[in-house]
Amino acid sequence: MDAINNFLLLLDSYLGSAAYFPYILLGVGLFFTIYLGFPQLRYFRHAWKVISGKFDKKGAEGDTSHFQALSTALSGTVGTGNIGGVALAIFLGGPAALFWMWITAFLGMTTKFVEVTLSHKYRVKTEDGTMAGGPMYYMDRRLNMKWLAVIFAIATVISSFGTGNMPQINNIAVSMESSFGIEPMLTGGVLAILLAMVIIGGIKRIAAVTSKVVPLMALLYVVGSLSVIFYNLENIGPSIAAIFTDAFTGSAATGGFLGATFAYAFNRGVNRGLFSNEAGQGSAPIAHASARAEEPVSEGMVSILEPFIDTIVICTLTGLVILSSGVWSEKHENIFARADMEFISGNYDDSLAADRGSLHAYLNDTSDNSVELYTGTVEVRDGAPVSNGYTLLHARSVAENVRFIVAGEDPYNGVLRVENGQLRKDDITVIGESLVHSAPLTSLAFSRGFLGDAGEYIIPISLLMFAFSTAIAWSYYGDRAIVYLVGQRGVMPYRILYVAGFFVASFADTTLVWTMSYVAIVLMTLPNLLGIILLRKEMKSTVKDYWVSFDKDREKEKQK
Repeated sequence: MDAINNFLLLLDSYLGSAAYFPYILLGVGLFFTIYLGFPQLRYFRHAWKVISGKFDKKGAEGDTSHFQALSTALSGTVGTGNIGGVALAIFLGGPAALFWMWITAFLGMTTKFVEVTLSHKYRVKTEDGTMAGGPMYYMDRRLNMKWLAVIFAIATVISSFGTGNMPQINNIAVSMESSFGIEPMLTGGVLAILLAMVIIGGIKRIAAVTSKVVPLMALLYVVGSLSVIFYNLENIGPSIAAIFTDAFTGSAATGGFLGATFAYAFNRGVNRGLFSNEAGQGSAPIAHASARAEEPVSEGMVSILEPFIDTIVICTLTGLVILSSGVWSEKHENIFARADMEFISGNYDDSLAADRGSLHAYLNDTSDNSVELYTGTVEVRDGAPVSNGYTLLHARSVAENVRFIVAGEDPYNGVLRVENGQLRKDDITVIGESLVHSAPLTSLAFSRGFLGDAGEYIIPISLLMFAFSTAIAWSYYGDRAIVYLVGQRGVMPYRILYVAGFFVASFADTTLVWTMSYVAIVLMTLPNLLGIILLRKEMKSTVKDYWVSFDKDREKEKQK
């Protein structure tokens, strides 16, 4: 398993984690933004009118309303990325990462407009009378590139497990256990039953559920966020200033945060932006293809709102909560994760400017890095390290007040072996103070508001709703990909496997599946971006035809 996981990570280093990937993603969004004349600005107001049903036509084919299609797509994008993903981006890249999430979302509004319009245009009616659409259909029916469509569809099925299913329930189960003491298997069992009840009903039941859940969960999260933001109102100005001033220079060291270069902040902000709003990935068009509409462009306009709500609104709230509360640069006591822990040679003190500079170069992998991984021994007495010649880093920060525990609670005594920066003894638990990231960081930030410590409970509750709704939406994405690949006969076996995987992941290690999804996401995104670029002229003419038809309809209404 480790060998497979390492191979997938290597593959990802040439795909989603490669330096070129953010530039391709943003480049396509920038191209269409200019090519189509900034549709995310020009059509923004019109999109709200479309979603209200003002321009609906009787007899239009489809399974859902515009609002239900948007809710389903939003339930797929508004998930752990809005809670833990933003925290991870700030942890890695500092305040500047939020700026690049905004840019990704702004350009992503256009990308989503294009991919949804084309996917809706080439959707088909399936054997059971429901609609099926998505990038695989325009790749096949318009571009005659069935091989590319198959790659996209297979990647979508893999991503449905690796993005929307297993990591989501795993996060929910861990959060419910740490916050409320609920056993992961119980959480997984109950939610798996609820998931089955929803997805077996198909898109109409999925849309009915998400159209109610999405507004409720958004309201809860917005109210909770504002309770922290207004409590720390004096820090909002400096936080926003840091987002913009650091955008092109990188974020300087502050507190326990050792700084991030421009390249690091840019890369992490764009990657987290994609993970959050999925613009360009080709997943949301599958949901939007179900909408009742004669004009594909009208549904494309509805999709413009998706990155706006997901990233520019919800992710911004998360970012301001974290930055204004100050927890992002503070060290907190926590149990160290082996993946975030490494020993380096030499004694470093992050209160000294010279040492901060050396650690900054190491963590950001700059050309002037001189720090080396430590190989040697660590002497421990009553749980505390007494030897020197090394520094323990955890979560990209210098660890403090470190304790080594064995058998869950007993202080360790003896000598520990470290090789290439990694502790070799597996049954040792390391506890200390360091930076934290992902959902635990957001949870800490929510305790710094009017609600006090009770604010932390907003995160597990929000995580439950966000992640569960994501699992619902992604089941539909995988469902439609299966229909494309093998037909209607494959739907029920897929749904059964999806629910089973959801349950098992509540108490099992999902590292391999999560790593697999890194690769699958790119195998969705790159073909989709290629496809919409090839259809750029058709997209432009389709938009032009829409406005000609729209103006004629308005003129007829005036004459009545």
